[in-house]
Amino acid sequence: MRSRLWILAAVIGLLGTGGRPVAHHALSAEYDVNKPITLTGVVTKIEWLNPHARFYLDVKDGRGAVVSWNLQLASPNGLVRNGWSRKTLNVGDEVTVEGWMARDGSKMANAHVVKLADGRRVSGAGPVGNGPAPQ
Repeated sequence: MRSRLWILAAVIGLLGTGGRPVAHHALSAEYDVNKPITLTGVVTKIEWLNPHARFYLDVKDGRGAVVSWNLQLASPNGLVRNGWSRKTLNVGDEVTVEGWMARDGSKMANAHVVKLADGRRVSGAGPVGNGPAPQ
C-alpha cells in the first residue's frame, strides 16, 4: 500500500511540472561561441519567462530588408540579480547586442551584452556569465 502512495505522489509531482523539461543545457549546445555577432535594431517583443528571458529585435540587413532576430537572455531571476528589471528593455528601444549565433543557423542568438538606448551596457548572461566575451 505504501509503494502505491509513493508512486501516486511521484506521478502527481511530475504532472505538477506542466510537462516542461527540467534539465538545463550548456550554452555551447545551442550557440557557437566561435561565431560572435553584433546586431543593432529595434526591440519588438519581450518575454520575461523561465527558463530564459527573450526579446526580439528587428534588424536591417545589408540590403535594407528587416530581419527579425530572437535573442536569449539569462533567466529572469538571474537578470534581476544582475540589476535588470522589467523596465530595463522596452518595445521600441534601439539597442545593440553582442552575442553568439545559434548553431542551427537560425536568426537566433545568445545576448551576452546589451547596449541600451541610454548608452548603458548590461550583461544578458546573468551574474555569472557564460563563455568568452564576443569579439
